[in-house]
Parts: sequence; structure tokens; C-alpha cells
Amino acid sequence: MRDRVPVVVQGSGRRGRRAGLAGVLWAGAELIVTVGVVVLLLVVHQVWWTNRQAAAGAQERVRALERSWGDGPDRGSGAGAGAGVGGAPAAGPEPGGPADSGAVDSGAAPAATRSAGPAAGTGGPAGPSERDRAYAVLRIPRLGLVVPVAQGVDKRAVLDKGYAGQYPGTAGPGAQGNFALAGHRNTHGEPFRYVNRLRAGDELIVDVRGRRFTYVVGKILSETTERDTGVIAPVPRSVVKPGQGYSEPGAYITLTTCTPEYSSKYRLVVWGTLLKSS
Repeated sequence: MRDRVPVVVQGSGRRGRRAGLAGVLWAGAELIVTVGVVVLLLVVHQVWWTNRQAAAGAQERVRALERSWGDGPDRGSGAGAGAGVGGAPAAGPEPGGPADSGAVDSGAAPAATRSAGPAAGTGGPAGPSERDRAYAVLRIPRLGLVVPVAQGVDKRAVLDKGYAGQYPGTAGPGAQGNFALAGHRNTHGEPFRYVNRLRAGDELIVDVRGRRFTYVVGKILSETTERDTGVIAPVPRSVVKPGQGYSEPGAYITLTTCTPEYSSKYRLVVWGTLLKSS
């Protein structure tokens, strides 16, 4: 009777290790795909959904303002230099705002959350709960833009709603001084996305309860830092690029937003002067 020779099967342990490694790699790939899908959904929400939501809310606010103004025009009274017409904010605290909102940051961000004065049509001083109440409508015919204007440049209370926000301490619409506004360029309604397309001579129209103030674009500063507070001064002039801006008192409007697109590194500034009021 022959002796049986034991058969040794080699490589089974190696195959097991390979199978284990393949399982780990597959699990890792699934995790990466899952994370990618979640990130993609977050991006879609931020870029698309917040845009639609804020833009729709802003347009409804414009319609509400226009309906309320239709009940009885009020041209305002006692509006002198440095005071808003029709109850718009008068000059008040120092300007300031968050660095990633399209606003110029003067280092005084808390001031951006306070009311600068009476809000149009509120019947009295605006309290903290009314700081986000729109009181005017900005129209830019070249861009087909119609956007509500509210007090302050706080992101959550004003700018993220798709509004243009008035810097506290700046002049009211139609008044001597600088009516200075900030707005998002991307996401949250992005009202100022295409202000880089504006050219000298374009109209910027501001409606405030029975009054219309028409400004005309005069100068554009394509890039400056977020701390260039000179651009929203009563006589707007860049402190970073002193050759840019104005040197004489007047009735100005300023639009500020982030640049380049999808970045908050710099600020784009558009200046205009008052052409007429009616």
C-alpha cells in the first residue's frame, strides 16, 4: 500500500489578504463617492437654491413696497443736506460690514447691525427688529435689475435676503453726501453680479415712497481692498488708490461688491452722481 503524500495548497493566505485589501479599497471608494455626493448637494443648495429663494423673496418685497406706496404717495418733508428724503436714513454711525459680504470693512462690524435712522414708511424710528426692513427700490435698467434696499450691511439680516444694504452713516437717497450700498455678487440672489458691466452714463434709479432719484454712473474702480473706506466717504475717493474717486462735495451713489467672482478678496466699486429727482 502506497503512502499518501500530503498536498500543501499554497497561496490561499495571499488570496485572502488580497480579498481583504480589495474590500477596504471598495469601502474607501464608496465613502469617497458618498462624500462627493454630499458636497455636490451642498454646492447646489448654496449656489442654486439660496439664489432662487433670496431672489424670489427680494422680488416679493419689491412688490409689497410698490403696493404700499400706491396707497398714498408721501414725498417726505424736512430733508436737508445729510438727511434722507421720504424718511430714508440720515447720517449716523460709522460704516462697516462683514468682509465676505461685498461690503467694505472698516473694522466696525457691530455698527452694521444697528439702525442708522428712521426707515421709510415705518412711521417712526427703526428698532433692532426693523433693521432689515426695505425702504427703497434700486433699479438698474442696463442690467434689468430691480432690488429692494434696506438699512445696514449685515449678512444674515439684509444681504443674504438678496437685498442691497445701505452702509450705516451714509447719506439717504437724493441727499448731499454718499448714498452707499453693498450687495452680493454670487449666491443669495446675487443682485450685484453684473455691476461690472455698467458703463459711464448708465442710470441708477432709486425709488422711495413717491420720490424717484436718478443717478448716472460716472466712475468705476475695478479693484480695491475690503478696508478701502474712502470709497463710501461723503466725498468718495479711494484711500488705497488716491487717484480714483471725486474731490468735490455732491450727491453721490456708491455700489460695492466682491471681486473677482466667487471670491471675497477684493472689492469692485461703482460711483454715480445725482442727475435729477422727481
